[in-house]
Amino acid sequence: MKKFLDENFLLQTDTAQRLYHEYAKDLPIIDYHCHLPQDQIAQDLNFKNLTHIWLYGDHYKWRAMRTNGVNESYITGNKTDYEKFEQWAATVPYTLRNPLYHWTHLELQRYFGINDILSPKTAKQIYDDCTAMLQTPEYSVKGLIKKMKVETICTTDDPIDNLAFHQQLVGDTVVKVLPAFRPDKAMNADDTVAMNQYINKLEEVANVSITDYNSYLSALKKRHDFFAENGCSVSDHGLENIYAEDYTEDEIKDIFDKIRTGKVLLPLEILKIKSALLFQFALWDHERGWVQQFHLGALRNNNTRLLTQLGPDTGFDSIGDFSQARALSKFLNKLDTEDKLAKTIIYNLNPADNEMMATMIGNFNDGSVAGKVQFGSGWWFLDQKDGMIKQMNALSNMGLLSRFIGMLTDSRSFLSFPRHEYFRRILCNLLGDDIENGELPNDIEWTGKVVQDICYYNAKNYFPF
Repeated sequence: MKKFLDENFLLQTDTAQRLYHEYAKDLPIIDYHCHLPQDQIAQDLNFKNLTHIWLYGDHYKWRAMRTNGVNESYITGNKTDYEKFEQWAATVPYTLRNPLYHWTHLELQRYFGINDILSPKTAKQIYDDCTAMLQTPEYSVKGLIKKMKVETICTTDDPIDNLAFHQQLVGDTVVKVLPAFRPDKAMNADDTVAMNQYINKLEEVANVSITDYNSYLSALKKRHDFFAENGCSVSDHGLENIYAEDYTEDEIKDIFDKIRTGKVLLPLEILKIKSALLFQFALWDHERGWVQQFHLGALRNNNTRLLTQLGPDTGFDSIGDFSQARALSKFLNKLDTEDKLAKTIIYNLNPADNEMMATMIGNFNDGSVAGKVQFGSGWWFLDQKDGMIKQMNALSNMGLLSRFIGMLTDSRSFLSFPRHEYFRRILCNLLGDDIENGELPNDIEWTGKVVQDICYYNAKNYFPF
């Protein structure tokens, strides 16, 4: 029987162990998509305690606690930090086979050197020991980043953000922190009240009088340029599906006027203006030489009662079953026809669409750049062992795994970087199995190079950082 979480965790063969320990283990991390708060990096914050760094804002853990019957007062409510941690410690033993079980204990080991299993019996000692360490300079935010060999972090930022903290971090000697342009709210035509409020804020931030659709684009382009001036070279969109409805310029101008006058949009009008804006953002990304990212397939805010009580991004989203292929093909083809298709990463949330996504990227890889259009790593509900294996198998069978740009955290937690290790171990085990089974030649040097490329060098060469 193997020991839990030992040095060869997830590495089931001698070849897998060699690939990981000799080629993958010590590589730096490029975390090209996450939701880390840049102000905490700029301030080099020391967290007050283990609850503060581990449970605040982590809806993965919140979902597990609710499922385990924990009252909301111990999750997002007014209980003390230690009382909340006690409930998390009581939940962890019930997370067997959920990735949270692995992540929790990986994080305790890698950051704090703690090999104990978290449970009600060990909770107090672990909490006290970790909290004491978190008060020291070595465990400040930048200390945690340095400990994990993180080279680059791309945050997620709205066009109206002032990027002040990114500006403070220019030239930082520990880590390169760059913004990513995320204009989801700018195209939220489903809620015209919220969109008008957003337009008013944009008008103020961009110092542009927004009187029509053209001036709206001018204001957004001004912010796109501002992001570029502040080191941004990636965009990101969180969408149910790609929008690629046909439209005319006059139609979009009329639809925008309806939004500004508070009129209700027809469903087709919503699709048209979203399609127009999404295409425009893609043109700007190509013009700047950016990488564009599309996170597709989340069905968000399913629980109306708790959305009203707690707000969005609190753990009430799930996998959706949207139709993806036709609109995605139409959108990418329109850009490609005009020779305006930027480097593109497509993240899929529904595993039923893995093979479709893996074949779709091949339609628009034109030989100009290795891996120009990427099938992104297992995302959100799929960034676990089974999800990552299925994504890599689909990519291997229908594309080139060797050109894959690898893992990201997509996280709000500074303790989440061991997810890169998790991915690297799974990748090495996958390739190690193939070598051991005679499905790949026993060429460790070449396979090791491919491992290093996927874990680090492909991303290093792909992004214009």
